[in-house]
Amino acid sequence: MNYKIQNWFTTIFIYVLISVQLFAQNKKICITVDDLPTVSYGLNTPEFNLKLTQNIVKAFKAYNVPAIGYVNEQKLYNNSKLVKSSVALLELWLQNGMELGNHTYAHIDFHRSTFNAYTSNIIKGEKITKQLAKKYNTKLQYFRHPYLRIGLRASQADSLNLFLQKHGYIPAPVTIDNDDYLFAYAYSKAFSKKDTTLMKTIGKDYITYMEQKLLYFENQSIKLFNRNISQTLLIHANLLNSKYLNELLAMIQSHGYNFVSQTEILRDPAYQEPITKYGNWGISWIDRWALSRGKKGDFFKGDPVTPEYIKELTK
Repeated sequence: MNYKIQNWFTTIFIYVLISVQLFAQNKKICITVDDLPTVSYGLNTPEFNLKLTQNIVKAFKAYNVPAIGYVNEQKLYNNSKLVKSSVALLELWLQNGMELGNHTYAHIDFHRSTFNAYTSNIIKGEKITKQLAKKYNTKLQYFRHPYLRIGLRASQADSLNLFLQKHGYIPAPVTIDNDDYLFAYAYSKAFSKKDTTLMKTIGKDYITYMEQKLLYFENQSIKLFNRNISQTLLIHANLLNSKYLNELLAMIQSHGYNFVSQTEILRDPAYQEPITKYGNWGISWIDRWALSRGKKGDFFKGDPVTPEYIKELTK
């Protein structure tokens, strides 16, 4: 082969290789976990919840994930009495370098609440968590809307955003929404029945489903923004994730994603995309931004669905 041609091919190969590596390095995802301290589905002993939390934190540490957990402080109480073992679960997150956020006190629905009741629930939901954050030299600064419901109208959403800003909170959108809670409920029922075969089936199908969701929203962001934006995944602190979080993180990493913090993910300009369409929705922000840009019908096709047997198990 002519030396100049060979040299040209070598240069192109190196360029492509570097481009692929840079593209992979630029894929970012924030892992957010809702409904802390745990979602136990009735399996609610201190020992069970401790093991569940330890497994989740251990997996995050193994993959260097700066995760954030959104807290419902109502779960810290039993008959109005603060449960120290539940508070200790939140401390376990903070002791291992994770962050905590506000998810309201009682996980109430903004669309079914008065403004005053909802905002009072936000303030009530920071009492313990804010003290813990200070103890571990971090800040309670992010808010996650329960059910991902931000307001039925622009005026309602704007009022809430002003309230959050006044009280030092930054809203935390979700781009990769999913039904992990349905898989988790089905898994917990199989666990209670000691059906290990069904548990393994649910776990395997869960990872497949989450991979489909990851790739779907990655593709949607490319269609909408002409690039893969920094993604935010929502999962829950449940038994299923305590058992399969290692596999979930490995799968995400295999697609070239780097795990980053809530703060870093929100630096992506996509998160400043205006929302102009509102409704009784609890949906991905990618869907919100698409609706606000006037996208319809075909744009939303292909969203992976939860298997029918999972839906049946959760009835």
